[in-house]
Amino acid sequence: MGDREPVKARVIGEIGAVAAADWDACAGVRHQDEARGIPYNPFISHTFLSILEKSGSVSAKAGWMPQHIVVEDDAGGVAACMPCYVKSHSHGEYVFDWGWADAFERAGGSYYPKLQVAVPFTPVPGRRLLVRPDLDARHFGAVLAEAAEQLVRRYGMSSVHITFLSKPEWDLLGSRGFLQRTGQQFHWNNAGYVDFEAFLSALAARKRKQIRRERRDAQAGDITIKWLTGKEVTEAHWDAFFAFYLDTGSRKWGRPYLNRRFFSLLGETMAVDVLLIFAYRAGRPIAGALNMIGSDALYGRYWGAIEEHPFLHFELCYYQAIEFAIAHRLARVEAGAQGPHKLARGYLPQTIYSAHWIADPGLRRAVARFLHEERAHVAFEQRLLAEQAPFRKDGALDRPEET
Repeated sequence: MGDREPVKARVIGEIGAVAAADWDACAGVRHQDEARGIPYNPFISHTFLSILEKSGSVSAKAGWMPQHIVVEDDAGGVAACMPCYVKSHSHGEYVFDWGWADAFERAGGSYYPKLQVAVPFTPVPGRRLLVRPDLDARHFGAVLAEAAEQLVRRYGMSSVHITFLSKPEWDLLGSRGFLQRTGQQFHWNNAGYVDFEAFLSALAARKRKQIRRERRDAQAGDITIKWLTGKEVTEAHWDAFFAFYLDTGSRKWGRPYLNRRFFSLLGETMAVDVLLIFAYRAGRPIAGALNMIGSDALYGRYWGAIEEHPFLHFELCYYQAIEFAIAHRLARVEAGAQGPHKLARGYLPQTIYSAHWIADPGLRRAVARFLHEERAHVAFEQRLLAEQAPFRKDGALDRPEET
């Protein structure tokens, strides 16, 4: 099918107002033919976004009012779409603009509401300008961007923020005058390892010994670890995991973003995409990590524990994730936001991207200056971190030594 000019862009107040098949034709679906260029990312699927809304985790009351943009072609079909939310705060975004908001408010402006193009509470890179693969991605991406700008102007919002987008989308938006921002995460990349020991053999000897010691200590004291996915995951598992999640959430953020119903709906509708890694002591679950499975990546999301054990966090969130990715031939593990401590565990710095359109000229100029300096700082820090990577400098593999 060739390109067709869009008839209109419309705004929908809930993801259910567009058919799942139409949305997913743009976002990509599980087991999509990779030759079409759309690897499966579960977070931009219609199902995942629906779970957020149906559970009430995302709503106008929560400060995330859905205002998704849908572009139709001349036959009335969905050509492109974009997950959008009107925000009354900056919680749950992981690309921080609190300083921008504070400066604008002190100057007499109103930073909120703003338009956020994102997957709520999910710092996972991926496409945000979702275009059907048989159409011109740049053309329809530009249509989506223009529609977002018009929405902001129409309702007097301060800005558009498109976070954790892909590099091609970042380049496209930069060419349209969006301000460009970079940051970093730490991802583990699978170099075709046959098992965890093969991965360890690629590391410097001191790092190998450190990881073996951490794994040994984490599983001491009669602790056992189990992977759970698909039909293996029950409501009892979600009850246990929610207790872990509440503990971590209350300590980190003051209040967790997701409610208990979210996890039940996730299990009901996306169990095949879920990997729970549980730690048990004396048959009782004491800690767990929730991951989502894409077609080429494992995405680490949440972790929590009701007992403290040395290095158990590293074991469940990093080392078990690596083992799963190797066993299932996934290309990488994305372990979430922040965390330079991940470097010593084989997770390397990766650039992440966001793009920002700001209506007020004065604020725009100030943010542009800040981002120019920030991009240079991010690039410099990444170069320094790359020099500290734990891998053998000669690139050779050797036999794992006895410990």
